[in-house]
Amino acid sequence: MSSTATPAPNAASLLAPISEDMQQVNRVIRHRLASEVMLINQISEYIISAGGKRLRPALLLLVAGALGDTTGQRHELAAVIEFIHTATLLHDDVVDESDLRRGRQTANALFGNAASVLVGDFLYSRSFQMMVGVGKMRVMQILSEATNIISEGEVLQLLNMHDADVDETRYMQVIRYKTAKLFEAAAQLGAVLSDVDETTEAAAAEFGRRIGTSFQIMDDWLDYTGTAESMGKNAGDDLREGKPTLPLIYLIERGTPEQAALARDAIVQGGTDRFETIFDAITRSGALDHTLQCAKQEAQAAAAAISSFPDSIYKESLLELCSYSTTRQS
Repeated sequence: MSSTATPAPNAASLLAPISEDMQQVNRVIRHRLASEVMLINQISEYIISAGGKRLRPALLLLVAGALGDTTGQRHELAAVIEFIHTATLLHDDVVDESDLRRGRQTANALFGNAASVLVGDFLYSRSFQMMVGVGKMRVMQILSEATNIISEGEVLQLLNMHDADVDETRYMQVIRYKTAKLFEAAAQLGAVLSDVDETTEAAAAEFGRRIGTSFQIMDDWLDYTGTAESMGKNAGDDLREGKPTLPLIYLIERGTPEQAALARDAIVQGGTDRFETIFDAITRSGALDHTLQCAKQEAQAAAAAISSFPDSIYKESLLELCSYSTTRQS
């Protein structure tokens, strides 16, 4: 008897249960972006209209749905999460000197570094105005801790740049701080809005942390295997910036002496002039397979974290998100 393989989930299908909620979040975003300063409106509109999957606010909505929240506060907090994420992107692109994101010029390339940094600050401060308006101290605790840890992650990543001695432990610390923390906060807020017990809240936070880690590890995998068209950024950007990501760390720790020397030099020097040589080395060494396996382990841990959640279309989407995190091409 023949069998048909289950197609890999896509972003549109797994977000279907919250499509109306996401439209409401978009309306909140548009309303809250309004400023009397024209340049703020221009840059904010440019960034928000660039698209993106908006997985972090979607994660809040899916967890809230899975745990029974029906309050309107979820839309406001989902927009807060997106503002914080957008602010970090603006600052990231300035620090990384990036010129391409989501297939378009970055805001700093178009409007300049100073304007991008200052509008990022505006989005941060606007997000705090909004979270205060929700009137829940627990919300303030989670988001203030998250933004602080994200900032620490940014500094840690900066310290790791061009450092060929960064090991997998230090690499994972940056991911947990810089990327996974906002996923964790988003999922945890969905639980807080649902007034669940501490164990369920912790499970939601664990899901967010694990799925955020999986997404970032996959981004590092895609930096060597993706294309500018699929990723919306230039392949090899991490290599150009001298970032010690998992494929290179694996090559240093488990490759041949020649491969290790090549990877160390690539991290220290930066640049992509030897991209093909390095790509061949990490492919032959098994570094890409190892990186993919690490992402899958995190996704599996995320799925296990919510095993006690009641069955629903929202939980199903959360589980599909685990599969999507390691099968996506962008």
